[in-house]
Amino acid sequence: MAPLSVLLGDYPHTRPLKDGTVPVPGVECAWAQAKPLYSAFARMVRSLEYDVCEMALATYFQAREAGVPITLLPVAMIGGTHHGSLTRLPDGPALTPAGLAGARVGVRSYSQTTGLWVRGVLREDYGVRPSDVTWVTTEEPHVAQYRAPDNVQRSDASKVADLLRTGDVAAAVLGPRAIGTQGVELVPVLPDAPAAAQAWIDRHGTVPVNHMVVVRDEVLKSAPQAVAALYRALAASIAATADQRDTSPAGRVVAAGWSGELAESVRIGAGYALEQQVVRTPVDVDRIVREGAFLDD
Repeated sequence: MAPLSVLLGDYPHTRPLKDGTVPVPGVECAWAQAKPLYSAFARMVRSLEYDVCEMALATYFQAREAGVPITLLPVAMIGGTHHGSLTRLPDGPALTPAGLAGARVGVRSYSQTTGLWVRGVLREDYGVRPSDVTWVTTEEPHVAQYRAPDNVQRSDASKVADLLRTGDVAAAVLGPRAIGTQGVELVPVLPDAPAAAQAWIDRHGTVPVNHMVVVRDEVLKSAPQAVAALYRALAASIAATADQRDTSPAGRVVAAGWSGELAESVRIGAGYALEQQVVRTPVDVDRIVREGAFLDD
C-alpha cells in the first residue's frame, strides 16, 4: 500500500514514533509538517489532505456535524486546564469574571478549543453565559460551513493580543503556549486560577482535552490494519515517554485508549459545544467511543 500521510505535532511523546525508535510494523508513514500546527486542521476538514491528522476537539465536533468523513481515534495529544487562559493586560482596569458580562473578549476563533473550555468555565463556575459576551475573533473557523452566533464579531487584527493593546477588548483567550509569544505581559482574569482549575478537575474527574487524532474514513475502511498498527505504535510511544511528563494536568492528559477519563472529557466538551452553539446538534459521544473502540481490542 502507499505510505500513510500522517500529521502529528512535535512532542516528546511523538518523537520516538517519528524517528523510528518505536516502529510501525508493516506500515510506511510519510510524516507531514505544519507551522503553526493548527493550520493543518482546516486543510484536513476541507480537503482531507492527510490520511491521519492531529485535530482540535472543537474542530472535530464541527467537522462531524458537517458530515466530513473522518473518525476520531482515542488518543489525547495535548490538553490541560484553561482557567489561566483568560488573560488581560496587567496595567489595565481591574476586571472580575462577573464584569465580563457585556464586555468584549478576544479569541483567535470562536470555535478554538481553548475558547470552548474557557467559556464552559465562565458559565459553570462564574455564571457568565457565552451570550453575555461579545467575542471578537481574528481568524475564521476551520470548518467552512460553520456560522458563528450573532454575538461573535470578526476583527481584521492579526493577533489576539493586538486587540488588547488597542483597547478593543477587555480580555483575551490564549492557549498556554501562545501566552508567552504575544510580545506583551499578560495576567489571568480568573482569581486564583490554579486552585480553581484543580477544583474543576476534582469535580469532573477528568482533564480538558484539546487535541486528539482523526483518520479518513476511506483509509480506515481500505487499510484498517495499517491504522491499527499506527495507533498501537503511537500508544507505545506515549507509554515509552511517560517519565518525560510531569503530574500537571497537561502531563496527565496525554494518553491512548478510551478510558473513562478521556470519554468524560470529550463528553463535557461536547456539552459545552452545544450550549455555546459551536455545534447546533447534540454530539453522540457514545457512538464516537464505539467507532474507535475496536483499536483497543
